[in-house]
Amino acid sequence: MIRERYKPISSRSLASCRPSGLPETMMPTRVALDSPAIEVMTDLRRVAAASIHPDLTWTQANDAMILRGVRLLLVVSDDGTVIGTLSAADLLGERPLQLAMERRTKRDELTVRDLMVGADAADVIDLDDVLHAEVGHVVATLKSLGRQHLLVVDKDATEGPMVRGIFSATQIARQLGVAVQTSEIARTFAQIESAMVA
Repeated sequence: MIRERYKPISSRSLASCRPSGLPETMMPTRVALDSPAIEVMTDLRRVAAASIHPDLTWTQANDAMILRGVRLLLVVSDDGTVIGTLSAADLLGERPLQLAMERRTKRDELTVRDLMVGADAADVIDLDDVLHAEVGHVVATLKSLGRQHLLVVDKDATEGPMVRGIFSATQIARQLGVAVQTSEIARTFAQIESAMVA
């Protein structure tokens, strides 16, 4: 039943209130290079993956990244299969402009499918290896692949192989306590390396 009148809820001052426990994703733990690698992995069992359909447009993909506050989207088909990835670099780099010029179309009309890195070209590492690795191993892997992000696959999942986690160079730098001022791969890795020496 809809009421005609509602009384306001009583309020009081915020003073002397303690914060409640914030979700793990809001307060990442500090790590060192010899910390377990799992401590810097975004666990997709705890945090919903940011995903997008391959037929959506450049504009919709850009809006999705901004809305979710992420720089990597998993490209997912109608049946829920991960068919690729789309990073901010894929979306905002030179490739969309070059492709639009080649096709004589507007960048905004390109689709996620046009710009994504297909599953066959995306590098992944196994969860089993992550469970026996340290943060320094992940940094070295990202650097050797020249990637900002790296997917972790659980090949032994009950439902069959599935994407279980994501590593982000920017997130790792934050957890190491390195100031990250840009998302450029070279600068992020240089900052992490300088933290390794310090």
